[in-house]
Amino acid sequence: MRLTRAALAVAAGALAPALLLTTPAFAAAAPSASTTVAAPTGPDGSGTPAGDMSEDDLRVAILRILADEDSGRRVIREANEALDGTVEDMRAFLETGYRLAQAEDDRVAVTRLLADPDSGKRVIREVGALLDSGTPEELRTFLETGYRLAQAEDDRVAVARILADPGISGALRAAAERAIDGTPEELRYFLKYGRFEVDA
Repeated sequence: MRLTRAALAVAAGALAPALLLTTPAFAAAAPSASTTVAAPTGPDGSGTPAGDMSEDDLRVAILRILADEDSGRRVIREANEALDGTVEDMRAFLETGYRLAQAEDDRVAVTRLLADPDSGKRVIREVGALLDSGTPEELRTFLETGYRLAQAEDDRVAVARILADPGISGALRAAAERAIDGTPEELRYFLKYGRFEVDA
């Protein structure tokens, strides 16, 4: 019987402190053919390859992946299949399956940005390049950090256009000038809400 996602999160949270595990991570560069997904770290601080992990360690590592709110549909589906399978199925998932499933989920997330009306020229340009030749690690890096920076550049251009309009009010001009020097989150907030609050 499959555990629900909430039950998985509770199980992973309860078991993790005892085993001191961390979730698999992606490197910034593409791995070699012999590279596996980073394994959980044992109590001694050394990384344990999935091939050397016990059945319980494998199960907990997969439960932690399922408890991660960033896990997408394919990751969830394949992680559950691995848990329902053999020890070899769980090892295979951690060594190669997770990376490939995460890459598919990331590709879907990146593709959705093309349909987002807030996506500007830089976001669209970077998404196009990633979809043409991006590695799984490049897709993950873009979603974790690159998208925020690309969106901020597009937002800064949008705020600059507002400032270039000679007909804007003094209050809107002041708010736009504050936003253009702000963080990516402040730029996004200004474009979505702040400029309308000033003019209201």
